[in-house]
Amino acid sequence: MTAGALAPAVLHARTRTSAGHVAVIGAGVFGSWTARALMGAGYRVTLIDAHGPANMLASSGGESRMTRAGYGRDRIYSRMAIESLADWKALSERALLPIFHPHGVLFFAAGEPDYFRDILDAHAELGRPTEALGRAEMAKRFPMIDFDGVDTGVFEPGFGALMARRGVQTLVAEMIASGLDYRRGKAMPLCAFDGAVEAIALSDGTRVEADSFVVAAGPWLPKLFPTLLGGRITPTRQEVFFFAAPDGDRRFGPAHLPGWADFNGGDLYYGFPDLEERGVKFAHDRHGEPVDPDSQSRRPSKEALADIIAFRDRRFPALKGARLVDARVCQYENSSNGDFLIDRHPAHPNLILVGGGSGHGFKHGPAVGRIAADLVAGKPQSEARFSLATKEKAQKRSVI
Repeated sequence: MTAGALAPAVLHARTRTSAGHVAVIGAGVFGSWTARALMGAGYRVTLIDAHGPANMLASSGGESRMTRAGYGRDRIYSRMAIESLADWKALSERALLPIFHPHGVLFFAAGEPDYFRDILDAHAELGRPTEALGRAEMAKRFPMIDFDGVDTGVFEPGFGALMARRGVQTLVAEMIASGLDYRRGKAMPLCAFDGAVEAIALSDGTRVEADSFVVAAGPWLPKLFPTLLGGRITPTRQEVFFFAAPDGDRRFGPAHLPGWADFNGGDLYYGFPDLEERGVKFAHDRHGEPVDPDSQSRRPSKEALADIIAFRDRRFPALKGARLVDARVCQYENSSNGDFLIDRHPAHPNLILVGGGSGHGFKHGPAVGRIAADLVAGKPQSEARFSLATKEKAQKRSVI
């Protein structure tokens, strides 16, 4: 799926529909599902990415992402997660290999956090069969976890893990088979246009003309729009680690261990079972240092590994001494508070900005795509929280 030799100075796609032509820049989870929603609405779509769908430099690359509806009081994200799960399940059923692993998700913490009570209230309203668990029940059901210092838990059956790279690449391959025009090329900064955008320049000197444009460039958004988004979308370094389960020990597979998140006194750690024999995954969900996605080192740090091992040995004692089998360095692209950016460019009405996944966006890809497609169609902004006007430069994360 590469552009190959592109002779024309301007790429004109063949007319197949009357809805118009949309160019989507960025073939990560947001851009790919936006392309899917646009195609479903009858648009002719060109999807462009510098390195390929869900590549390893992007925030949508890598192995696994959690899908859950537990968002405390943020019912908007609970609803979007539930809505999107149906699309992920359907894609998984069509795929040669599974994209969705329904092993459930367990949150646990000391005390009785308001966040947990809000999840239970929201899920009762939404009809989700979520369970409130005490320490004794969790210890009985999940004996591979040491719940010392833990009082309460919330278990979401029916959710679990999405295989990130496989999911996006499967979706893009399906769309190509259905007529998507996929191009591999690097988009250049869009800073020289007045009024409606007519074309986007690529690094090889070609241009792609379209009626509308969607830029879903993840951590590259502030590089494409430095004046508008610099400081409002902040890429940060994130590290994840995978460890081999003890020989012959089946407790760490998805049939026994759910996805989990430890609200460790406000310092969140999370992880996954041993999915497809790739190792038990651990990560510390705190925003790392700001980085440039093009130049940051992809070498895992000794400090991050030591932090994860100390947590692992305390909370998962059977994994003490477990062999490190893989480690990844990626990035979040954070908005000021964790809300997504899905809005029109203030100077270019036919240009839609989509991003700010903030470490929790992957699961919401289908719902985000539909919202972005509605903006392309001229519909009004449906959710003020996703507007550019709400994006500030002071980082104060509130969506978890």
